[in-house]
Amino acid sequence: MRRPSSLADRLFWPIVAGGAASLWFGPKALAVAGLAVLALVVHRLGRGGRFRRRVRAIARRHRETLALRRRQESYVDPYGNEILDGWLRERSYFAERTVLPRLEAAGYGDLIEPRWDEILDIVEAASLSVAAPDEAEALPEDGLAYERYCAALLERAGWEARTTKAAGDQGADVVAERDGVRLVVQCKRYAKPVGNGAVQEVVAARSYWSADCAAVVSNAGFTPAARKLAAATDVLLLHHDALAALGARPTGRPR
Repeated sequence: MRRPSSLADRLFWPIVAGGAASLWFGPKALAVAGLAVLALVVHRLGRGGRFRRRVRAIARRHRETLALRRRQESYVDPYGNEILDGWLRERSYFAERTVLPRLEAAGYGDLIEPRWDEILDIVEAASLSVAAPDEAEALPEDGLAYERYCAALLERAGWEARTTKAAGDQGADVVAERDGVRLVVQCKRYAKPVGNGAVQEVVAARSYWSADCAAVVSNAGFTPAARKLAAATDVLLLHHDALAALGARPTGRPR
């Protein structure tokens, strides 16, 4: 890859040309060259600001999704600590896959490495710029109530949803239908990320209920093992926030 030109590289030829022209045309030519050099310096010094504005614009376009993913990938452990490990991985993923290609295409590739932390800070700010829903009272505390809560969110999205009986559900807490599509859902109201056991159960439920698609819904995110298994078995991993807008052909396989 060609090395990006430095400020000295850009100034070299204007200075040389201006000096040569002044020998033929006098001080006026030198003054014109000086103005050209000044314009290049001002443009170059403002490059950092343009870089930041471009990163902010990219992050702002995705702030709703970033805010949702931050809620999905964060949880509070039994000791009251906010665990952000999943969100930090998601933030880096967004920066690498979405922000960096656009910066490189715009000619800012040389600024990416030295300003990587600044990029992450801008993405973080965008994720926090959208107010989170107040779940302190609305989110049910026990598992059965959480299942009914998830079913109600699916109803809001146009599904005919019902909770199953605790015994004999074969891994499905909610069965929903819409436009000829049947969805089975396992609901996990946890204080830590959901493991791949829930994915295994909902895969069995999809077969038992002859469903078209299957999902595990949680308030607390998912372990890497759960994500890997879900990707291999075509199971959706969702935060309950996503249910109210879930279409009749659910998409969003986990990475």
